[in-house]
Amino acid sequence: MTRPVRSKEPPPDNPLTTKEGWRRFVEHEPAPPVLLSAAERAALDERECLQQDDLRREYHASLPMVNTPTIRKVIAASRLLIQLNRNQISARRGVILSGASGTGKTTALTQLGRAHELAIRKRHLRDRNRLPVVYVTVPPAATPKMLAKEFVRFFGLTFPVGANLTDIVDGVCATAAHVHVDLVLVDELHNLNLATRSGAEASDQLKYFAERLPVTFAYAGIDIESQGLFAGTRGRQIAGRFVVIPAAPFSHATADDQDTWRALVHTLESMLKLHNHRSNTLTELSEDLFHRTGGMIGSLSQLIRGAAVLAIEDGSEKITKGLLDTVPIDYAAEQSERLTAPARSSRRKRSS
Repeated sequence: MTRPVRSKEPPPDNPLTTKEGWRRFVEHEPAPPVLLSAAERAALDERECLQQDDLRREYHASLPMVNTPTIRKVIAASRLLIQLNRNQISARRGVILSGASGTGKTTALTQLGRAHELAIRKRHLRDRNRLPVVYVTVPPAATPKMLAKEFVRFFGLTFPVGANLTDIVDGVCATAAHVHVDLVLVDELHNLNLATRSGAEASDQLKYFAERLPVTFAYAGIDIESQGLFAGTRGRQIAGRFVVIPAAPFSHATADDQDTWRALVHTLESMLKLHNHRSNTLTELSEDLFHRTGGMIGSLSQLIRGAAVLAIEDGSEKITKGLLDTVPIDYAAEQSERLTAPARSSRRKRSS
C-alpha cells in the first residue's frame, strides 16, 4: 500500500471542503454588532463611524442561521441514524436531502454537520485531532478517482504521482479511522449520472466508501428522485438504505403555513441591526415577501440581507417595501412573483 503524506501547507482559500475551512465554519460564532445610541454615534469621528458601518454591513451580509423545519428534521433524523449505525457492521442507513434549488439543502446539510461536530467536541474536549465530520461535494461528470480525491482534498493528503485508486481509497479510509470520522456529508449528489458508465462507477465508489467506513452518510442534491438515482439494481439498493427528506419551498396555503412563514420572517427581522428600522415592518409584509421569493428560504435571506446592506449604505437605516423592491433577486423567485402577481392584485381589489 502506498502511504499518503500529510500536506504541510493548507489550501490558500480554505474552502468548506477542506478540514481547515470546515473547522473555521464550525467554530464561527458571529457576534451581533452593538447598536450605538444617537449620542454615542455622534461622539464618533468619521473613521470610527465608517468602521461601525462596515461591521454592520458584514454582519448583515451573513446573518446568523435560522433554524428552519427542514434543518430540524434533518438533524433529528440523522442524529438518530448515527446512533443506530454505531454498532452496524454493514448495511448502514443514511439520509438523502432532496429538493429544488434554493430550498436550503446545503444549509441543512452543513448545519447537521456543525451540530454533530459541536456535540462530539463537548464529549471529547481534549481531543483536538478528532475530525468527526467530513464534507465533500460531487464534482461534475465525476469518476471514481475524482470522487476519491475530494476526500483526499478534505483531509489534506498527498500521494505519489501515479498512485492508483486502490492506494488512494486505502489512504482515505485509514485517515478517516485515525481521526474518528462518524458522519460524511456529500453535497451536489445530482452530479452523479447513473445513466453514464462513469456516473454509475462513481456511485459504486460512494457505496464502497460506505461499506469500508463505519460512518453515517448524508447526501444532498437537486430533485434526486427524478435523477434516476433509485432506478435499477443500484438504485434499489440505495432506496433500501436511505431516508429521503424533501426540501421544499415554504407553503402559504393554510393558516398554519402562513403563521410558520410569518414566524420565519419575524426571526430574520429580529436579527437586524439598523438604527431607524421599525419593529414588525417586515413581519407585516410577510405575504408580499412570500410572493416575492416563492417561499424559497435562500431567496428570502438574500432579499432581507441585501435590503439591510442598502439601508446602511443609503443612510436610511430602515427597510421599507420600496427598498425591498430595489434588491435584485434570483430568476426563479422572479418567475414565482410573476405567476402570483395577478392573484395578489385581484385579492387587493376585492378587499378595497
